[in-house]
Amino acid sequence: MILRHYARRGRIALSFVEPRADGWFAADDLLAAFSKGVDLAVVSQVVFNTGQVFLELPALIAAAHAAGARVLVDVYHSLGVLPVDVAALDADFAIGGSYKYLRGGPGACFLYLHPRHLDGSLTTLDTGWFAKREPFAYQRPDPPQFASGGDAFLESTPAILPWYQARAGQVFTLAIGVQRLRAYSLLQQQRLVALLRERGVDADGGTRERGAFVIIRDAHAVELALVLQERGVHGDARGSYLRLCPDVLTTDAELVAAAEIHAAVRADRNI
Repeated sequence: MILRHYARRGRIALSFVEPRADGWFAADDLLAAFSKGVDLAVVSQVVFNTGQVFLELPALIAAAHAAGARVLVDVYHSLGVLPVDVAALDADFAIGGSYKYLRGGPGACFLYLHPRHLDGSLTTLDTGWFAKREPFAYQRPDPPQFASGGDAFLESTPAILPWYQARAGQVFTLAIGVQRLRAYSLLQQQRLVALLRERGVDADGGTRERGAFVIIRDAHAVELALVLQERGVHGDARGSYLRLCPDVLTTDAELVAAAEIHAAVRADRNI
């Protein structure tokens, strides 16, 4: 949405690579877009609606760099789900937050910059007073004098409580380990997919090319999500994709109940 807004205001020229008919993005389509010449390529490591994992991400980043582009990786749906190493990926930038799989609640989000971009050669369009070289001097030099390193990208006065709230989720994730969380998530997804299919519901999830949630593709996904929430099954919908995400605390009995309630809702509504 932010990029679209910038494009409408003439700040950037924006183009999109669309998914194919099955809803998945093809690496070849992104590679073709890079070859046309771009300044910044924005790629999600895990796609928010289908759960597609870009297994080809290292090759995509390398190709973008070879074409002269910088790469911003969205890790919202991969951080805490998959082992994420932005340094190994050689990503220029990464954005993420704690409110999803790091179990930290809203408000604690971040921007990662590769060390090669900390020399002051890049500036951002939007900053706050914390980005000043001397924020507490209460001066307004013109042109602005930005802080060194990543501090030049800071916004205004940050909320402090969300960062303390987020720490518990980070400590939990580090204590358990992302590899163990991933393995358990895949087992839960596979169990839920099997339970749904036993009841005639076509679902996908639990494979290495998918993120942390099970999807059910249905034209009535938004309606289904609302009805399921009324009956105690808390999923959500993104377009025609219903998303169900078992958590580490989700019991097997809850997975069985979710499948039974889902099948009953479809039967009641003749979906």
